[in-house]
Amino acid sequence: MKPVFTSFIEAVKDIKDGSTLMVGGFGLVGIPENLILALVETGVKDLTVISNNCGVDDWGLGLLLKNKQIKKMIGSYVGENKEFERQVLSGEIEVELIPQGTLAERIRAGGAGIPAFYTPAGVGTPIAEGKEVRVFSGKEYILEEALHADFSLIRAHKGDKMGNLLYNKTARNFNPMIAAAGSVTIAEVEELVEIGEINPNDVHTPSIYVQRLIVGKQEKRIERLTVS
Repeated sequence: MKPVFTSFIEAVKDIKDGSTLMVGGFGLVGIPENLILALVETGVKDLTVISNNCGVDDWGLGLLLKNKQIKKMIGSYVGENKEFERQVLSGEIEVELIPQGTLAERIRAGGAGIPAFYTPAGVGTPIAEGKEVRVFSGKEYILEEALHADFSLIRAHKGDKMGNLLYNKTARNFNPMIAAAGSVTIAEVEELVEIGEINPNDVHTPSIYVQRLIVGKQEKRIERLTVS
């Protein structure tokens, strides 16, 4: 049985200034909305955040950005956030942009206990500067190190009281690998069920990777509305 919190503030209260966080989601899909809102309320600052992107100006990680709570952002996409662009250009935030596949593999490696790996992505570009380059079968590869976090904040569609998680369709995205790569993983679930109610074949994240659970209603905002 894993601790089931009833307060989002309590669930994140030991996240201190200067912590490194991994946050699940892709755009606004699969983000732990309420855990992010709790961090905004606590005012914790100087965070290093590892996530695919930084939300939008008024939702998701964009709220932490707006409050100047993020010191460094490690991700693969800037696009939908004007405040992010402004802070980058003004030098107010440190940014490490990583090819999306490399970001995913660095996170996965961190959760799997693999310290580093070689990839062809970024060879011959500024991404390769200062990194070891080796040749395999006549092709150059650069060495990329695994990523870890003090805390991983993720969202799942359903979880049981042991901490086994199931995600809904594309909301799975980065969440399973981020769950594995944090020292403490806090899972915000839409529905909490009894142990055994999730078919073992449907478990996307085993309970071993989850330390805390909390149930939260999701707004599920649309990042970019397209109509015909």
